[in-house]
Amino acid sequence: MAKEIRIWQVENESLTEAERAQLDLESRLERWLLDDITVLDEGLLVIGNQVPTSFGGYIDLLCVDRVGDLVIVELKRNKTPREVTAQVLDYASWVVGLSNEEIHQIAAEGHAVADLDSAFVQKFQMELPATLNADHRMIVVGSNIDPSTERIIEYLSSRYGANINAATFQFFQTSSGGELLARAFLLDPAQVEARSGPSRRSRYLTLEELDALAAEAGDDVHQLYTYALAKLNLPMLQRYTTRSSVGFAATIDGGHKSLMSFLPGESSDGGLKYQLYRKRLASLRGTSTQEVQQFLPRDAQSWHFVKGVPDFEGVQGSITSILEIDRLVSALDGPAAMAEPGAARTHTGPNGGGAAS
Repeated sequence: MAKEIRIWQVENESLTEAERAQLDLESRLERWLLDDITVLDEGLLVIGNQVPTSFGGYIDLLCVDRVGDLVIVELKRNKTPREVTAQVLDYASWVVGLSNEEIHQIAAEGHAVADLDSAFVQKFQMELPATLNADHRMIVVGSNIDPSTERIIEYLSSRYGANINAATFQFFQTSSGGELLARAFLLDPAQVEARSGPSRRSRYLTLEELDALAAEAGDDVHQLYTYALAKLNLPMLQRYTTRSSVGFAATIDGGHKSLMSFLPGESSDGGLKYQLYRKRLASLRGTSTQEVQQFLPRDAQSWHFVKGVPDFEGVQGSITSILEIDRLVSALDGPAAMAEPGAARTHTGPNGGGAAS
């Protein structure tokens, strides 16, 4: 159960207990969280406020975390235990089906962030993962959480492994007129995570694991994969891994963006699967998208990470020969590409899946 918090103010080596203030905290919490979500969790980025669902309700705050999972933040306000838990579960049943495109649309229409990709990079210092919403969390927030709600949340977490928690905020005033805000979680977040089982995106693969996937796909794929990684060990590229791919990013148009990736686990003897952003390659070379076509593998097929957004337009397919890799690498020899060097290092972390931004 959530514990009562007591706070003392230290002044001139003496202690004065801050008094619990009975203020209209509920009406202020949403604004505070919208202005600075770190008071709840520093690992969140708000992408929508009062987000309408197809079921008729409105999610108070919809957030994304650093691995691209969605987090529903629901304020308890004056709801009954049955109402608040039923509502957050109802919202979760809608959120679970959101696609990448719909998430970008929510962020754009809700005006919580002007541009999701840029906001994500600014917040987490890494690129937005390619696969969003592989998992989700629920957090009920209030100035107090009644015992019935606590029991329901504990039951859902411990019995069914639901990734649900509650956070209480208590407001205090000091003798000098200062205001203090304290936060406490009902359940240890690490415990909730453990109960919900291994996240579908809890860990990014190592280069050794990706190499093993390439080997499982066949000798030809493994040879192509090994050769491609060696040839793309270039100063202007940063290598990173995701749950399914090894990707390469570069400084493009003033920002750090993914350029291409290889997916050995989705490859076969027919070739090494790849995804590549054509417009970004053109920008890196200082040429047009038509001119970079000559460097692409023969079976390049149109592909969009986010439909309708030119920067997310690209190609995907299978590389079937070393010559195709050499031709692709030669596209990086343009003067513009060499003029914007990045950090030549390998990074394993949530920098995006596939060739995503």
